[in-house]
Amino acid sequence: QVQLAESGGGLVQTGDSLTLSCTAPGDTLEYYSVGWFRQALGKEREFVATISWPGTRTKYGNSVKGRSTIRRDNIKHIISLQLNSLTPQDTAIYYCAGSRLTSPPPVQAVDYISWGQGTQVTVSS
Repeated sequence: QVQLAESGGGLVQTGDSLTLSCTAPGDTLEYYSVGWFRQALGKEREFVATISWPGTRTKYGNSVKGRSTIRRDNIKHIISLQLNSLTPQDTAIYYCAGSRLTSPPPVQAVDYISWGQGTQVTVSS
């Protein structure tokens, strides 16, 4: 299984934007859909966004729809998630995950076979 690594988390203020990145050191993520999920303290893991291989299809969770963009750069092998208009409700650990299902890219965590360790995003009020 491919190993994934997230970066870009941190402490931001309400209204700020943040871009998270997902890479697979030593791998390319070719033919993988890549999704983002998040888990806030005491809550269940929530679907955020996903993008198919090679990037023709995307889906977003209701909580971020309209203020987030997922992209993939298949030359640099990076999947990015831009989050805008952040609020304290966006505070969570954000995980990227890889799936062999590509058409359409899955929204259920159970369909993802590889996961990163997560990156913390904290939004202050």
